[in-house]
Amino acid sequence: MRNPFRKQLPSEPERPSGVVRVDARTKTLTKRLRPGDIAIIDHSDLDRVAAEALVECQPAAVLNAAPSVSGRYPNLGPGILLEAGIPLIDDLGSDVMRLREGQRVVIDLAEDSPSRGTVVLAGSEQSIAQGTVQTAQSVEAAMEAAKEGLAVQLEAFAANTMEYMRGERDLLLNGVGMPDVRTQMSGRHVLVVVRGYSYKEDLQALKPYIREYKPVIIGVDGGADAVLKAGFKPDMIVGDMDSVSDKALRCGAEIIVHAYRDGRAPGLARVEDLGVEHLVFAATGTSEDIAMLLADAAGAELIVAVGTHATLLEFLDKGRAGMSSTFLTRLKVGSRLIDAKGVSRLYRTRISTWQLVLLALAGLIALGVALAATSAGQTFLGLSGAVWDDIVNFIRSLLGLAPSAPTV
Repeated sequence: MRNPFRKQLPSEPERPSGVVRVDARTKTLTKRLRPGDIAIIDHSDLDRVAAEALVECQPAAVLNAAPSVSGRYPNLGPGILLEAGIPLIDDLGSDVMRLREGQRVVIDLAEDSPSRGTVVLAGSEQSIAQGTVQTAQSVEAAMEAAKEGLAVQLEAFAANTMEYMRGERDLLLNGVGMPDVRTQMSGRHVLVVVRGYSYKEDLQALKPYIREYKPVIIGVDGGADAVLKAGFKPDMIVGDMDSVSDKALRCGAEIIVHAYRDGRAPGLARVEDLGVEHLVFAATGTSEDIAMLLADAAGAELIVAVGTHATLLEFLDKGRAGMSSTFLTRLKVGSRLIDAKGVSRLYRTRISTWQLVLLALAGLIALGVALAATSAGQTFLGLSGAVWDDIVNFIRSLLGLAPSAPTV
């Protein structure tokens, strides 16, 4: 689907324009980005989750102060933006971040060099920054070149994994430092929802499963809002609280604030200001890891993951060393863990089609018996039989056949 907010002036090259929204953190920017705005980010190696969040906001263009593809590994974000028809201007430098929120800009494409784009203040000739206009061809070429960097990234990933193992072996192997939570998960299914890869589709596919099995639902940061939007209520919210709404935090779920090992907890002040009860869990790694470890330590029978990272490319695409913790966490809880896509493909409602047919037939038979047992019902059946005889005789007369005997 093409982006309806791309604008073109008469007899001129395509010139996206709009009001700018500026933020170095993409996930913070998307909270206030509106259709037709110009998104200004500073996001090296733009990942899939960030790109999908931007696409959902339908900006007229995305301006990146950093290179959207650094060449370290084949990241997925730039291709997603271009496929949605959203222009991407790359590597604009820090000057573009100085634009004030709400200013209007125009993006000029150089006629002599279509690969270069210039950000110009609307209503003036003042040039703010110049960058590279990404195309499907340029992104494809960059992805091919980036594959050569996978070996280096894989080595770094392995080193980070060993470092995490040394620092958190007591937590991983023996559960040392695990907080006592009030949410009862022993012997139950636990659904961990992260606002990540294909989380909307997975939640939609899992609605029959959720209604039938009633799993404990853990929302990881913004995943709690995804749960509420799907029509369910989270039992627990885990995270650093930077992308979850106040509504979700006040919904009655148990709140676990994820803190760093040095004691810093960026989301603690916000939770305290809201006045909601909470626990603080200090651990290395990601919040989705914490959610899975909590479910595992509490004796969950099955852990179903929505929107989490499952492949090596997804780990690398997240673009941070901390993803090595997710790799080890999955090894730790592997016997209980299943990805949501697996559940949606394997799970079927327990009432099969043939059972529904039998149920319908039984209902019709019961209705017939009930009608035959009453005088009013007998009259109705008699009239129905007479009508049926008339229809049959009409058809037979058309075919030149003798009338049938009346129904008794």
